[in-house]
Amino acid sequence: MITASNELATAGVSIAHLSKSFGDNLVLDDISMEVKPGSVTALIGPSGSGKSTLLRCVNLLETPDKGTITVGSTTIAAGSTVSERSLLALRRQVGMVFQSFNLFPHMTVLRNIAYPQEKILGRSKAEAEERAMTLLDRVGLKEKALQHPGRCSGGQQQRIAIVRALALNPRAMLFDEPTSALDPEVGVEVLAVMRELADSGMTMIVVTHEMQFARDVGDHLVVMADGHIIEEGDPAAIMADPAEERTKRFLSAVLDR
Repeated sequence: MITASNELATAGVSIAHLSKSFGDNLVLDDISMEVKPGSVTALIGPSGSGKSTLLRCVNLLETPDKGTITVGSTTIAAGSTVSERSLLALRRQVGMVFQSFNLFPHMTVLRNIAYPQEKILGRSKAEAEERAMTLLDRVGLKEKALQHPGRCSGGQQQRIAIVRALALNPRAMLFDEPTSALDPEVGVEVLAVMRELADSGMTMIVVTHEMQFARDVGDHLVVMADGHIIEEGDPAAIMADPAEERTKRFLSAVLDR
């Protein structure tokens, strides 16, 4: 069982009037969203709707043009100069898991998880590796610690990527379609870890096409299209009876596959 055992409690995430353009392409248009501490928000919608860009703005992998982002007590306003200290304070609170695993191929699984702890949190090698082994054991991968990522399956690599993020004691976790590059059977392994993490009380924002996960695990569902939030609310209610025609078309497409 994974636990969200952080030095600080999990944090809420507040996004207010966020906009982001790439050249003339307006990708996010005045997005506002509240994620309560310890809750799971699922982001769904057609490709190109801005879901991944929204996640990347939350931890400032992309710089928004307008709006504010608040994680816990840390607020970043678009257009203001963000100090290295403020950026680090934000990123220490927010873990992110990508579609691709982004593991270092030349490092063992153990070092992939321990090295960021040493560099970002200043932990000793022994302390970082102890934390890594504890988390690997919880996701059933302790025996992979001394192997390199290339010797692990896709599902195992994604679970390792989740452990790497968790080892930094984040107060919220962002998942950008973590199962999209995996075969369905392998993706089940990753979803099981995410379910346990949600049950432990971790604040999570999950971009996903896994509709069953969004319905069963999500506390709140946000539907995006063309850079806007077009509908949000209870996942089961929206999936059973969406109010917006665009939502109906999207759900019909993904649920009927």
